[in-house]
Amino acid sequence: MIGLTYLGLSLLGDTALAAESADAATNAAQNGLKGIGGGLAAGLGAVGAGIGIGQIGGGAVQAIARQPEMAGTIGTNMIITAALVEGVALFAVVVGILGIL
Repeated sequence: MIGLTYLGLSLLGDTALAAESADAATNAAQNGLKGIGGGLAAGLGAVGAGIGIGQIGGGAVQAIARQPEMAGTIGTNMIITAALVEGVALFAVVVGILGIL
């Protein structure tokens, strides 16, 4: 009788241990995918901002070359637009970091 009780408990214990191992593996996989997704979100947001600021700078240089007397106004507008683009990049980085957590 004691042998059957021990056998039953050992079988149930192995099942519970296997379930815990499967849950741990699932959680590890989900955490890894969260990290990849967060990194991609932050990285692509930064790349997009870099491209946008490059376009802004190139356009401003061309505009100043065409009309040098408007350099102050063009420079001011360029800085405001670049700040807006950087705001979007910062938002993408924050969302990426929050996705990891």
